[in-house]
Amino acid sequence: MKHILDKAEHKVVKILSHDLAPEYLYHNLRHTQRVVANTKEIIEAVELSENEKEKILLAAWFHDTGYIQGPENHEEKSCEIAKEFLANENFKEQDVEHIEQLILATKRYHEPKNEQEKIIRDADSGHLAQKDFRSISEMLREELQRTGRENYDRNEWRDINIKMFRTEHRFYTDYAKENWQKEKDKNLRRLVKDRKKEKQLIKKERLKAKFKGEIPDRGVQTLYRTTLRNHIKLSDIADTKSNILLSVNAIIISLALSNLIPKLDNPSNDYLIVPTLIFIVFSIVSMILSISATRPNVTSGTFTKEDVEQKKVNLLFFGNFHKMKLQNYEEAIAAMLKDKDYIYNSLTKDLYYLGVVLERKYRILRWTYTVFMIGIILSVIAFGVAFHYFGPERVLENVVGG
Repeated sequence: MKHILDKAEHKVVKILSHDLAPEYLYHNLRHTQRVVANTKEIIEAVELSENEKEKILLAAWFHDTGYIQGPENHEEKSCEIAKEFLANENFKEQDVEHIEQLILATKRYHEPKNEQEKIIRDADSGHLAQKDFRSISEMLREELQRTGRENYDRNEWRDINIKMFRTEHRFYTDYAKENWQKEKDKNLRRLVKDRKKEKQLIKKERLKAKFKGEIPDRGVQTLYRTTLRNHIKLSDIADTKSNILLSVNAIIISLALSNLIPKLDNPSNDYLIVPTLIFIVFSIVSMILSISATRPNVTSGTFTKEDVEQKKVNLLFFGNFHKMKLQNYEEAIAAMLKDKDYIYNSLTKDLYYLGVVLERKYRILRWTYTVFMIGIILSVIAFGVAFHYFGPERVLENVVGG
């Protein structure tokens, strides 16, 4: 058995390596070797005589050799090549006919009549259950194009494979059903998943094409996005500065109330009253200005249907809708989304009013820092003058001795 199979392998390798056109990317020596390996895997799991195993393996080796003469009726041509080889090996005519029947059983729509035909058919289609099925299938698609038989694009080819998986192909042997069917089902799910992704992509592209004229270019989007982000950052910075000034002045007033003002009860410290008042007044004014810079404005929080129709209300600012019912706000937003100009007018208004608010914050902050700076300078001067002219020794005594 081994001797004849070795000679058959040598013969087929020589034929498919030298006589097969390079356009056959799928039906080539690699495919034949894959079918032979699948055949060996199945026959090792079933009970067959050595003679039956030999005939199935010989059919597996020769089943696609007819492609050297073209794809049309290649099974019959493969039978002729196998018959010539087996005649030279003094095979019985009955066995040769059996091998020819096994080769013919690999035709696409053939229904196997016995266990041997089931084995050769499952072995020939075993690549459907392999993890690299899609790459193997792609080689078959490319082969069909190069040989001028069919010209499918990738999507058409995928749909053909899905249909073949579902309605045409099935495994016949128990071994293939138990060991290959699961992986075949996985490949089918991958194909279906790819088709769903493709449909979603097509739908997305259609929507993009439909609204291409309505969607502004990336530069416009970037302009609004960047400007809004910068406005918000500047507002955060202003709030932080106000909080810092508010905290500093609160600490200053707390220290003054706890340490400096109690000493004013003593008549000997009367000269400290004016500097202390200057110190506290400027601190209080700084606090008031800091609070004013961050103090929010009260808004009505409502709008009417007419405001939306006339595009008077900015639906992107919470102060214009926080008292509205959700349903009314959803209806207003839906109306705005249908109008591209309304959307970008609202964004423009957001930019404008954010700028107005920022100008107010930074103007008050500038006054706050000015007042704070002047207050510190005047306070230091006032304390210096009081200390120098009205009682340096008593000031030192009060400060150090408490």
